[in-house]
Amino acid sequence: MNSPPIADVAAPAVDELMPLLQKLLDNVGLVVLGKPEVIRLAVVALLAEGHVLIEDVPGVGKTLLARALAASIDCSFRRIQFTPDLLPSDILGSSVYQAATGEFVFKEGPIFSNVILADEINRTTPRTQSALLEAMSDQQVSVEGKSFVLDPPFIVLATQNPYEFEGTYVLPESQLDRFMIRLRMGYPLRAEERKVLSSHRSGEPVETLQPVLNSEDILLLQRAVRSVRVDESVVDYLLDIVHATRKGDELHVGVSTRGALTLYRAAQSLALVSGRDYVVPDDVKSLAVPVLAHRVVGKSFLQAGEFGAAEAIIRDLVDRIRVPA
Repeated sequence: MNSPPIADVAAPAVDELMPLLQKLLDNVGLVVLGKPEVIRLAVVALLAEGHVLIEDVPGVGKTLLARALAASIDCSFRRIQFTPDLLPSDILGSSVYQAATGEFVFKEGPIFSNVILADEINRTTPRTQSALLEAMSDQQVSVEGKSFVLDPPFIVLATQNPYEFEGTYVLPESQLDRFMIRLRMGYPLRAEERKVLSSHRSGEPVETLQPVLNSEDILLLQRAVRSVRVDESVVDYLLDIVHATRKGDELHVGVSTRGALTLYRAAQSLALVSGRDYVVPDDVKSLAVPVLAHRVVGKSFLQAGEFGAAEAIIRDLVDRIRVPA
């Protein structure tokens, strides 16, 4: 939400940026087969300076999506395997005593990378999970009284299995609120699964994936997102959806102002990915579930815990709100 400002330089026209966007989408699609909408949403979050939570059963490509997106960009990438014994210092870094100089020197942790894969994030304790909060919100980390700014672009792609509870820790609302988009991979179609089997005969295709964009290209696209126009009627439509979550009988906790701003930025990003320099109501409508569903809490325990219940509530609220002409 409070990431460092991108240089105030006029962004190129959308037509000039589309080849860059298409290269990125196509490159990830070479290994993540049959999931164009999932890839699209991940790119939307990247360009909107957001983070992605990928929830689904094991073995459907959650980690593959994160690795493919990272491999498509020529920038630093680190994978953090979250386990119950992981400590905050294992993520942020710590001071190491140098015997030669008699001084403590700060050794950076894996968080000092452009793309972070937080694998099975719900397998570590809330204390360690919270080590990511400042980095995801402010794009900086504070260690031993000192603040360190993280180099842009910066994105966290976290995975978790929502159906397994033994040995896991539920992500707190404050942590969930830092993720711009929550998405599910889903099982592939039979034809696409056949292609997966064929493509893995000689090894992992993602290992041979080459970068098609660099960090400067991503920063250029992020700057372009901020210049996408949003008409006042679309802003009112967005706020109608947000305020409906606060008034409905089904929800105990509605969408926060941070959630409204996140939906606004995501809609700008989706418009750019779609080849437009302006947002249309359908951008907001299509993003309402992946952006807002993990930010609300149902009034019953079942709604608060059941996978997919919040999505259904948000979808129903959106369907009842008039779309501006």
